[in-house]
Amino acid sequence: MLRRVVSLILIAWAAGFIVFAVTLPQPAGAQRSDAVVVLTGGAGRIDRAIDVLGKGWAGRMLVSGVDPKVKPGEFAAQFDLSPMQMQCCITLGYAATDTISNAQEAAGWVRKHGYRSVRLVTSDWHLRRARAELDKALPGYVIVIGDAVQTRPTLRMLMVEYHKLLVRSIPGLEGG
Repeated sequence: MLRRVVSLILIAWAAGFIVFAVTLPQPAGAQRSDAVVVLTGGAGRIDRAIDVLGKGWAGRMLVSGVDPKVKPGEFAAQFDLSPMQMQCCITLGYAATDTISNAQEAAGWVRKHGYRSVRLVTSDWHLRRARAELDKALPGYVIVIGDAVQTRPTLRMLMVEYHKLLVRSIPGLEGG
């Protein structure tokens, strides 16, 4: 009996991983939102969020998890942004160090500005967990649009993220 239970658990785990790995989230379309939140840490994320802002799909942008050593002028130069764009439309968030604190930082910013919809930009392999954390941190009336930056994650990266997602889905457990 124990072997059957263990076998069923392993089959469910493996099937879940396969579904997780082959159904990675996709980029969002031209949906509009009040703001865009981009999480640092992966190639193409900030570029995608700047593109969203430039196309008018969102009015303001929060970059969550910026290294405290990065100054606004350096950020603007790296991403070819004008001082006016930085002033009007882009907030650099320095408080976050992991996905949970990204969600907390973003939720505080969304509440402060009274936004009712937000586009979340992060890597495809990271979007499910990042969105779950943001959904937990935001008031229920805020609509979150997931916008995945397509990547080529390694098997190891997918395994680590799958396990983090599983752990975070267990009520009462904490982790980054």
